[in-house]
Amino acid sequence: MLGLNKKDMSLLLIVGALALLAPFILNPFPADSAMAQFNAGYPDLMQRFVIFGIFAIGFNILFGLTGYLSFGHAAFLGVGSYSAVWMFKLLSMNVVPAILLSVIVAGLFSLVIGFVSLRRSGIYFSILTLAFAQMSFNLAYSVLTPITNGETGLQLTLNDPRVLGVSQTADGSIPVTNLFGMEMRSTFEMDLGPWLFQFNTGYYLCAILMLLSFYLSVRIFRSPFGMMLRAVKSNQHRMNYTGLNTRPYTLAAFVISGMYAGLAGGLLASMDPLAGAERMQWTASGEVVLMTILGGAGTLLGPILGAGFIKYFENIFSKINDSVLHGWFGFMPDGLEDFIVTIVHPFVGKGWHLTLGLMFMAVVIFLPGGLIEGGQRIGKLFSRKSKKSDGGDAEHHPKQTPHVAE
Repeated sequence: MLGLNKKDMSLLLIVGALALLAPFILNPFPADSAMAQFNAGYPDLMQRFVIFGIFAIGFNILFGLTGYLSFGHAAFLGVGSYSAVWMFKLLSMNVVPAILLSVIVAGLFSLVIGFVSLRRSGIYFSILTLAFAQMSFNLAYSVLTPITNGETGLQLTLNDPRVLGVSQTADGSIPVTNLFGMEMRSTFEMDLGPWLFQFNTGYYLCAILMLLSFYLSVRIFRSPFGMMLRAVKSNQHRMNYTGLNTRPYTLAAFVISGMYAGLAGGLLASMDPLAGAERMQWTASGEVVLMTILGGAGTLLGPILGAGFIKYFENIFSKINDSVLHGWFGFMPDGLEDFIVTIVHPFVGKGWHLTLGLMFMAVVIFLPGGLIEGGQRIGKLFSRKSKKSDGGDAEHHPKQTPHVAE
């Protein structure tokens, strides 16, 4: 079905179910409870889950299949954002043209950078991509200020010469992004007792595009093209010795990966029409590397899990301050409460990077295959226990054969 085998189709259905039911899954605690701090089912965060999932899926096509580690993918994310905002300013507030332009421009930009960077491999390739990304950041931050608006960032104004649409609404405000009339910020709220669930138009657009991106990545992984990329990762020199030119394959993977990043950048701008140079910094490129490795490089589901994991920490753990901690441990004696808060304080709030760093170290050391490997180990552990229990029952209750009279 859809060109997928039974296992891949099941995986696609699982991802689809998780994406569509995310407002329920990410809000497990009542809105007025102390544990509501850990709910993540609000539109802005859910959008970031799927958008950065797309970013990581695309990066995994390059790094997971070919082994080429790029430290410059944030450049394509930023280019996609700038392209989308310019489309909003000049043409229409409809997100479709903006998303298409962001993918096309990011693809062309990645073609140029990939053509140069792929002349080298290994650490030299990584340094080249990092250099191009930093050049792009500095150009956007200062040199190309008329196009990017420098450190302030490119954003919509009331004087935009929009061809298909008005520059300002009847009440004098800036129009909002939409999908053929459906506003991206439109949200339907459902109250079920103490639970509050939010269904956002922008989130479901991003979720559908993530599912399409995931489906395309599965097809690439299972195609002869994907097998060729795996061969490049296994031993590129041996392939070159046979007379096979691998550069077109690696360049194609680089461009596809860059287009994924451009799509993610376009979606970021579609949800919030603002593009800044900070999206092109090396830290943003390092973030997608962490997402892919943490989830499981070279796996289908790993990048999505890694993206969700990091964005959850960034948005949830970073909000836990001392007042929240005192609320949690208020039942303790004053001295013990202050001591516990002092111990926990460096790992939450502004120190959430420390917790993430420690968890990343633990994953790299004990689970080189990322969270996917951890899930596989747990699954094998339970399967072994079930087999042992079945074997034990068979020993204690041997099969009896009916007695036949001689």
